[in-house]
Amino acid sequence: MSKKAIPAEIKREVEEIVTTCNRQVLKDPNYYYVTRYRGLYLYLDRFDYGRTGPICRLTYTGKMDEWEFAIYKYSDGRYDPEEWFFPGSGHVNGTIEGAMKAGLEAYP
Repeated sequence: MSKKAIPAEIKREVEEIVTTCNRQVLKDPNYYYVTRYRGLYLYLDRFDYGRTGPICRLTYTGKMDEWEFAIYKYSDGRYDPEEWFFPGSGHVNGTIEGAMKAGLEAYP
């Protein structure tokens, strides 16, 4: 993919997905996912009762169901696309919903 940023229409779709998950799955106004964007990266962080911390990074590949996943490793302080031995890794399926489910198990 030659573009250097996630298109605005994709960002709008991402925000809808994240908002829906926060409302239907997390159901807590003090505990929810927040998004950040940089180039082709979508960062999913979680607000947790006053503190926001990184959970995972997704790379946009041009398709909404084929995001590349990297879990945030607090032990290394970095995102690791090679790490697959963590609770919730089975949810990673290229979708934003799968990444969010994986993040909930990895970092409850």
